[in-house]
Amino acid sequence: MTGSADLRARVVAANRALVEAGLVVLTFGNASAVDRDAGLVAIKPSGVAASELRPRDIPVLELATGIGVSGSHRPSSDAPTHLTILRAFPRAGGVVHTHSPFATAWAQACRDLPCLGTTHADHFRGAVPVTRLLTSAEIDGNYEERTGELILETFVERDLDPDAVPAVLVAAHGPFVWGSSLEEAVENAIALEVAACSAFRALALAEVEGIPEALVARHFERKHGESAYYGQPL
Repeated sequence: MTGSADLRARVVAANRALVEAGLVVLTFGNASAVDRDAGLVAIKPSGVAASELRPRDIPVLELATGIGVSGSHRPSSDAPTHLTILRAFPRAGGVVHTHSPFATAWAQACRDLPCLGTTHADHFRGAVPVTRLLTSAEIDGNYEERTGELILETFVERDLDPDAVPAVLVAAHGPFVWGSSLEEAVENAIALEVAACSAFRALALAEVEGIPEALVARHFERKHGESAYYGQPL
């Protein structure tokens, strides 16, 4: 497969992987992938269960405009949020949105997810931020697009690198996660849920603080840095 056909197939596989990982129930989630050379984004259709997805059902949109170019179904209602993230973060190859239980609990509590251990640091270099709540005017307007803009606002105001912290908790809503590829975005979404669960349990046991920056940096860099040595060479 090449072009949009390959993109659609990967989106089907990613959405099914989120269900298999326990991050999505019913239709509470969506994944998208971008082909930057072609300027196209494929995304899960709105309200369709992952088990029912077929590649030909996957909507394909223009990255620059959001205009649909192919696909038999209406795109996810969260498509404007995905597009805003993909336009602003040029190294992102895909975006995942879930309502996974523990990450969503942190989002609904309007709390940053602190980096309390090395599992977290392997994927996210520091705390995963929570956004502010949208205002009534923002909710009444272009809600999904404004959600994307709110994510960007959070990263700018906190001076965060989206490649080092490839996730955000949208207040009262849930997580959006990305990666250099759609497959990495899925992996990061799984890692985020594990970290959110572990942090919740740790704080239930004791008052704990974030791990030292040196330990955060070592774990993140050994997997993602220029001299990374985690895993096998390509």
